[in-house]
Amino acid sequence: MVALRDLPWRKTKDPYRIWLSEVILQQTRVAQGLPYYNDFIKKFPNVKSLAAAKEDKVMRTWQGLGYYSRARNLHACAKVIVERHNGKFPRTYPELLALPGIGEYTAAAIASMAFDQPEAVVDGNVFRVLSRVFGIEEDTSTTAGKRAFRQKAMELLDVDQPGVFNQAVMEFGALYCTPLSPQCLDCIFSSSCFAKTRQMQGLLPLKTKRAKIRFRYFTYFILIKDNKLALKKRDAKDIWSGLYDFYLVEGKRLMQPEKIIENEKGFGGIQPHVNIEFKSKPYKHILTHQHILAQFVVLSLSQGILAKDAAASLGMRLYTPREVATLPKPALVSRFLMEKGILE
Repeated sequence: MVALRDLPWRKTKDPYRIWLSEVILQQTRVAQGLPYYNDFIKKFPNVKSLAAAKEDKVMRTWQGLGYYSRARNLHACAKVIVERHNGKFPRTYPELLALPGIGEYTAAAIASMAFDQPEAVVDGNVFRVLSRVFGIEEDTSTTAGKRAFRQKAMELLDVDQPGVFNQAVMEFGALYCTPLSPQCLDCIFSSSCFAKTRQMQGLLPLKTKRAKIRFRYFTYFILIKDNKLALKKRDAKDIWSGLYDFYLVEGKRLMQPEKIIENEKGFGGIQPHVNIEFKSKPYKHILTHQHILAQFVVLSLSQGILAKDAAASLGMRLYTPREVATLPKPALVSRFLMEKGILE
């Protein structure tokens, strides 16, 4: 019998809290996600407060969790629930699935755990348990494979306690039927498990599609004047959308900052007034499918130009350290600012 961990979202039928936990845990371990969950509930105790919040505050609260599209989708979905559903979550799987940013997994989780709807949740843990125990060799990255796993999960679902059943299977995968070191000796399915009896634990589940790693090289230019820093908000066309960082030049390798200032169009109007004060060591930052090598270059200005004009020419504006501390920033940027002593 699987003992469920004592987690706050397991003690409620509140669809908002269940939704929030599921979104946070999609790409995050429980130990890392729990403090963020508690912080979100403290700052945004219900869907209406989240919908009414400013985007920067939502993103700042999310800072450090990564996959920032989750936070943007969370915020957008909260607004739709308030505007179209009077602040109340729809109760059925199809209605939940129609909300922005809510996919099959999250819709099934909310429907079953909050409203006792007979919907099976299929996440990575469930894929692993079903594949190994029942010998399902369909590729989990394909549409056909996902359909096969959901069909099997629906066959097994306890329709009287769908929420408890879903959580038990996910918990079993997280604690016992783990990816690398499954506890097969203590497993209740040990004698009948397809993978155990054939020594295929390391081969199941099947997933053939693997995203390639992208290597990127960033040079950040930090303009500081009168204890103010120039930053800009990133757009939606790249990683960290909605977060704030410095003037960025990306290359096929790390380049000499002097050459960048000489050749980069953005520096055209202020090049004579710019001086390099500091060049950092290379910083490595690893995302799931991207590896980033970054350097930070601190710039000072001569007396011939106003700091706000220099910042504006680079598409940025000036912020005090107190303001910078409240802005949502990539972890890479926060790490540098703290190590440099610019922020505490």
